Amino acid sequence: MSSDKVEYCTSCGIRLVEKGYVKFPCPQCGAEIGRCTSCRQQGNVYTLSLIHI
Repeated sequence: MSSDKVEYCTSCGIRLVEKGYVKFPCPQCGAEIGRCTSCRQQGNVYTLSLIHI
């Protein structure tokens, strides 16, 4: 699992400070993924290629 802590939404890039965000490990590589409340509610897509730049 990655030692870097995610501070921004993986989908939109907004800082994860509002109540309701989530962080979870990537199912393929274990890297941490962060999702803001808005992207979670809208079902915005995130891809592994965006995470592993």
